Amino acid sequence: MINFKCVRWKNFLSTGNQFIEIQLDRNPTTLIIGENGAGKSTILDALCFGLFGKPFRTISKNQLVNSVNNGSTVVEVEFTIGTVEYKVIRCIKPNKFEIYQNGKLMSLEANVRDYQKILEQQILKLNYRSFTQVVILGSSTFVPFMQLSARHRREVVEEILDIQIFSVMNILLKQKLKGIVDELREVDYEYNLISEKISLQENYIDDIQKNKDDIIKEKESSFRVNKYHIKEKTEEIVSLEGDSKLLADDLIGEEQNKERRSKLKDISVTLNDKFDRNRKMIFFLKDNDDCPTCKQHIDETFKSETINEKNEQQKELSKGLTKLHDQLERLDTYVDTHKAARKFIRENDIEIAKLKSSVTELEKFNAKLQQEINILTSGTVSDADTKKLDGYKRDGLKIERQRTQLKEEKSYAEAEKLILQDTGIKTKIIKQYLPIMNKLINTYLTSMEFYVNFTLNENFEESIKSRYRDEFTYSSFSEGEKMRIDLSLLFTWRAIAKMKNSANTNLLILDEIFDSSLDGTGTDEFLKILNTLGDENVFVISHKQDVLADKFKSTIKFEKVKNFSHVVT
Repeated sequence: MINFKCVRWKNFLSTGNQFIEIQLDRNPTTLIIGENGAGKSTILDALCFGLFGKPFRTISKNQLVNSVNNGSTVVEVEFTIGTVEYKVIRCIKPNKFEIYQNGKLMSLEANVRDYQKILEQQILKLNYRSFTQVVILGSSTFVPFMQLSARHRREVVEEILDIQIFSVMNILLKQKLKGIVDELREVDYEYNLISEKISLQENYIDDIQKNKDDIIKEKESSFRVNKYHIKEKTEEIVSLEGDSKLLADDLIGEEQNKERRSKLKDISVTLNDKFDRNRKMIFFLKDNDDCPTCKQHIDETFKSETINEKNEQQKELSKGLTKLHDQLERLDTYVDTHKAARKFIRENDIEIAKLKSSVTELEKFNAKLQQEINILTSGTVSDADTKKLDGYKRDGLKIERQRTQLKEEKSYAEAEKLILQDTGIKTKIIKQYLPIMNKLINTYLTSMEFYVNFTLNENFEESIKSRYRDEFTYSSFSEGEKMRIDLSLLFTWRAIAKMKNSANTNLLILDEIFDSSLDGTGTDEFLKILNTLGDENVFVISHKQDVLADKFKSTIKFEKVKNFSHVVT
């Protein structure tokens, strides 16, 4: 049993920097009162946030932080299970999530999600949905059992009956079965493959023994063809190597030609420069009578002699350049020829390499053929072929044993799957408890003077009949009647949980259920039920202080002072 001892919070919603602490196990019945917005329902959000990381109401995480202080939001929940004391601390700004066991911090090696799973699955054995069905009944954001989908209804009941372990086992079994099926598929493939290899090798050996002469002739023919190809390719190699050698001889003097070509180009540049200078000088003397620099008159005789001299030089330079150009053209031809020769040699080398590789492979294949011909001629199957067949058979036996084992595992897993699926053992357990559930539901309904026959089937679909056998659905009732049904289901789940010791707890919190949905008669009858709950601690949040105050052992009042919620003692 989970015995909740206290919850405290600060900088949470409208609560300021001073902790508000509520003792949860002090009184059997406690009335929580206060004006709208005073912070009465904050206890619901604090409990849910502290235990499950999300509030009871639809509020974002950022909105949980007090908007005035804007930081250091802390929620602490203390509870015991047997003799073990637990304390859960959850903070925002900074984010923190810690679980203490008997005052010692539990390992934080796991990530937050796994840490939460430890809290829910190993310690509380309650998740958020179960907690809000068994511990809390609210009037605003709470989704009653009857408004849940069929799947979620079933999940709640499975958690209360503590049979969700079968669902976990079923998930793990599905994963295991998938692994077995995948492995069996691979083994089947290997089995078929090795069977095919055995068959082919046996046929090969039979063919050798039955058609030895034909095989020998075929291999000898292949040997001769390969030998002919070897001869052809060898001759081609010799021819190509000869061509490459001739071209290589033609490359003698290549470097000298390149060097000479370079020198001639340099001479050509020098002669062209001199030719251009002479041409400019002739044009200058023809076009100018005075020196533009010193402004002196240029003598006509000097001009005439100089022009004649330069013209003679131009003729000689022109002859030299023509001769030089012819020589360069011949050298360019040599260079282009050398380039083509080198390209041809490279291509020859590649082709020679290919031919040599082909010759090597043909020679290896012929050596193998010759060996096989010799074996066949001797009239016996090679040891290698026999050993290969024996190896295939050994592998086949090994794979067959593995295949048989996997088939057995698959068969067992499929049988377990049938047991663990929803229609298996879980349904059988649920069927055993359904009569008890239905009896309890109707007992609580009668206690609240709601005289109908309410029945849930194994799919948790309701059947509601009056004493006159009129049939109804949950949605057809008034809000007050719906509340009676919701309360009956809540008390039923708590009773079943106590029987199973699954979601058994001292705490029950009811939020504003008296304020709108229950009439006076319903309220009186409900209070009678509360007083029969024994050692449980019931908290009721309500505005009806004047009606309810004298009916509870203690009262907690919330007030808002300067925008901060406080508990008035």
